[in-house]
Amino acid sequence: MPVRLTPLAPEEFEPIRERIENGTADRSDLRAATKHLLAVLAEKEPGHSVEVRVPPYAAVQCIPGARHTRGTPPAVVEMDAPTWIALALGREDWVTAVRDGRVVASGERSDLSAYLPV
Repeated sequence: MPVRLTPLAPEEFEPIRERIENGTADRSDLRAATKHLLAVLAEKEPGHSVEVRVPPYAAVQCIPGARHTRGTPPAVVEMDAPTWIALALGREDWVTAVRDGRVVASGERSDLSAYLPV
């Protein structure tokens, strides 16, 4: 099961977000932003029916529904960090990211468009 993540305080996240938006973010910024935004999603939409994976940084289970206890959850969504950050901040459209192949989503609850931006 994925590790439970905790969102950053706003004053911690804001400089990271600024570096991402102005193109000066480094790998540690991507990791911190990914974990923060996944934690926000999991807090806003608690549950265990969808696993959102952003390798190599983190994964969370979220969205109410059937709880799984072993193996792969009923729905899995996977993408890279830049795509996740753009979706979570509302800088990217879900449909476009899926259509372009930057998001791999499977399962009946894998459409995250209703939960984005976080």
